[in-house]
Amino acid sequence: MTKQLIKICGLSTEDTMEAALDAGADMVGLMFFPKSPRHVTLSEACKLADMARGKAEIVAVTVDMDMDGLARIRELVGPDTFQFHGTETPEGCAMAKVMQKIKIMKALGVSTREDLAVAESYFPAVERILFDAKPPHDAEIPGGNGVSYDWSLLKDLDLSRPFMLSGGLTVSNVAEAIRQSGAKEIDVSSGVERERGVKDCDLIRAFIAEARKAFEVSGE
Repeated sequence: MTKQLIKICGLSTEDTMEAALDAGADMVGLMFFPKSPRHVTLSEACKLADMARGKAEIVAVTVDMDMDGLARIRELVGPDTFQFHGTETPEGCAMAKVMQKIKIMKALGVSTREDLAVAESYFPAVERILFDAKPPHDAEIPGGNGVSYDWSLLKDLDLSRPFMLSGGLTVSNVAEAIRQSGAKEIDVSSGVERERGVKDCDLIRAFIAEARKAFEVSGE
C-alpha cells in the first residue's frame, strides 16, 4: 500500500515547525526564494531543519536556483530533498541530482489534463512530482497562491513515480480534494495561514488531523 504523506510547506518559525512536527507532518518545506513571504535565511533554515531532523523529511524549496546556491543549502542546511518550483528542465533536474547527490521533487503547474503529460519527461531525474495549480498571471511567486484546480484530473493517474497534490488546499476542502483526486500525498502552504506568509499553529494541527481522517476513509 502506498504510504500516505502530508507536507506542510513554507514553515518559517520555530513554533509553527513544532506544531507541524507534533501533529505528525511527514514532510516540512523551507522556502528559499526572496520574493516569497515565506522565505527563510540560511541561518533560520538551519535552526528549523535541526528541529525536524529525524522527525520529518526536510524539503528545501527553490526556484531556478544555480548549482552554487543549491550546494550551499545542501551543505549548511542538510535537506533530504530539493523541491524545484521554477522552470527547471528535465536535464537541469538530472544535473542537480548528480551534482548534489540528493532526492529531487519537481513541481508542475496544472490547469488541464494535457499539463499532466509533461511529468513523464522528468523521469528518472526526480523521485516525485508535485502537481500544483498554475499561478495567476500577475503572481510574483510560482506557488503558495491559494489557487486550486480540478482535482479529479489526477484520478487514476498511473505514473512510475509518486505524485503529490498541492494548490488551494485548506482544512475545509482537503477531504474532498483527496476523494476527487485519489492522491496519497498532499501539500499545503497558504491554506494553513492566518494571513499571507504567516502560518497558524491551530490550522496546521487541524489540517493534518482532517487529512489523516480523509486518508483513512479513502483507504476503506
